[in-house]
Parts: sequence; C-alpha cells; structure tokens
Amino acid sequence: MSSLKVAVDSAAITHNVRTLGKMTAAQVMAVVKADGYGHGLIEAAAAARAGGAAWLGVAQPHEALALRAAGDTGRMLTWLYGPEFPAEELMAADVDLSVSSPEVLGRIVTASRDGSPSPRIHIAVDTGLGREGVTIANLPGLLELAKAVEREGLVRVVGMWSHLAWADAPGHPTIDLQAQHFRQALVMAQDAALALEVRHLANSACTLTRPDLHFDLVRPGIAIYGLPPIEDPNGENFGLRPAMSVTSRIILVKDVLAGQGVSYGHEYVTTYPTTLGLVSAGYADGVFRAAGSVAEVAVKGRRYLIAGRVCMDQFVIDLGPATEVCVGDEVTLIGPDGPSARDWATAVGTIDYEIVCRFGGLRAKESA
Repeated sequence: MSSLKVAVDSAAITHNVRTLGKMTAAQVMAVVKADGYGHGLIEAAAAARAGGAAWLGVAQPHEALALRAAGDTGRMLTWLYGPEFPAEELMAADVDLSVSSPEVLGRIVTASRDGSPSPRIHIAVDTGLGREGVTIANLPGLLELAKAVEREGLVRVVGMWSHLAWADAPGHPTIDLQAQHFRQALVMAQDAALALEVRHLANSACTLTRPDLHFDLVRPGIAIYGLPPIEDPNGENFGLRPAMSVTSRIILVKDVLAGQGVSYGHEYVTTYPTTLGLVSAGYADGVFRAAGSVAEVAVKGRRYLIAGRVCMDQFVIDLGPATEVCVGDEVTLIGPDGPSARDWATAVGTIDYEIVCRFGGLRAKESA
C-alpha cells in the first residue's frame, strides 16, 4: 500500500472564504465542484459555510444532492447538465437551477407541472467563453419563454450569470468585452420585466482583481483552497492559505556509484557516487508520470529532484553524496516546507487546479 497521504486543512478553507468575503460587498458563492477541487465536497462545503459563504456552487446535479443529503440547507446552485437531468429531485431539494437552453427550461417546466415545487432559476448567458449559456442572439427568446412560465407560477427567475474566459490575465480585452455583453443581457432581462435577485460574473481571478464586476454575487473556486490563479503583486498570496498538503515516506536508502541508471529507461544517470532514496508513491496515487526529472519534493526542508521516471507506485530521489536522510523520513510533495501545487504545475506543464484534483483522488479513496 502506498504511503502517500493527502491532508486538507479545513480551517484554511474557512479562513480563505472569510478573507475573500472581506474583499467584496457582494455575497460569496463558494464553488465546491469536482469533490471540492479534490479537497472533499462535504468537508469543503462545511468549511466554506463556516467562513461565511452564503451560497455553494456545484457543476453536477449529483453534487448538489449529496450536499443536501449531508445536511446543507443553504442557497446552492448547480449548472452543468442537458435536458435529461434529475429536475424533480433537485427541485424537491430546493436547489437553484441554471438554464442555458429552452430544452432545459422545458424539462424544468414539465417537472413543475407534474407537481414538483416551483424552482428558482438562473439564466446562463454565453458572453464570449463559448461554453455553457445561451448566446446573446438567442437570449430574447429564452427570456420570453422564462417570463411566460414565471407568470404561470411554474418557475421563479431569480438570477442571471456568465463566466469569463481570460479573468486570470488581468487587463485582457475580453474581460471588458464580456462584461459589456453581460450588462447588455441584464438590460434585456429588465426589458422582459424579470426581477433578478442576483447577477453574477466573477470567478476567483475576477473576485481578486475586478471589484467593479462583482455585481450581487461572486463565485470564487480555486481561491477558496488558497491557490489564487494570479500572482499577488505584493507577494502575500492575497492573504490566502493553501489547504492541501501531500506527503509520503522514504522506504529505502542506498549508496550507488557514478554511472548508475535510475528507474525505467535510465533517463536519469548519476554523475558521481551518491545516495538514492526510494519514495512509496507513484502515478497510481496521483503523482504525474511527467514529473520525472523535472519536479521536486522536500525532505527535512531541502528540495530534491525526482530522479528518472515516476513509476506506478514509487519514484526515486537523488539525495546527494552526503545525506542525513533515513528510512522513514517524511517526504513533502506539497506543503509549507516543500513545493507548492503551482510548483508542480509549472514542472509538468499544467495548472494547479489539476494538481490538487489529481492528488485529491487519493484522499477520496482513503475516506471511502
């Protein structure tokens, strides 16, 4: 069994949500989709609520239902589904529903006519991301349909929202362009006599950099886990604390000569007599195979490069010719005394979102 361990500091999530809440006059929706970005759906949601999150946001309907089953009774929005989704269950659970198309709205209306409680809906508008949401060109038709079924008492239109494509690149021209389109959509909603309760556009990066686009509600995701998608110009991580740490153990230490190939394919070869340490963790545990010879780990606060290929359940580090590392010593893959999730992302050519989601898969297995 792998000795890799993933720990989540729930107090850090609570602190981060509270910190983000102080940056805005808007309500905060803590996005806990994808098992809380690998930090645990139920645990992350509870920690976010403790930090003052008025809303929770999830992509998938089953995530919303799981939160309700766990006892969460606050406002919650789910948004990623086609016409075939468990509308009745979500409506009975008092979950706010996103509507991107007439087909999805039709499914909701059918459920409402059949006796399910009239739901609160948020119209999703594609302002330029090219993903979920109705286009501006087709928005008037959807608004007209939504208003008609609202008059019948079958739905309550309470929100309108969109999502930014380049918020993590402050100053990118698409941000202001999408904001312009979103304001245009809000005018259309007003012209349709829809009384919106919440208008929301801001993700983590927008929450941190564009207070003028906070509207009534902000939707930070990655930031609530202490991993802002942009650099803090003050070097203080915006006051946020990373919540996840990942550790393993040294299970073997041995001296080798110069010219020793390490791991499959001998992509790493020692250039002098040295000591190798074997770590019990591999790509089956979420360690990227691409991390070989590019990513670092830490032992006793000192960084060491992964030597050669990462294997299914183990990898090797070159400890150098004079080392105090022993069998049983803790190895930090991610943590305050070692690399960060962003360090790993830079090394393997991805984003820290993927890093924590990958390692979080092991956490989920351990708690199952």
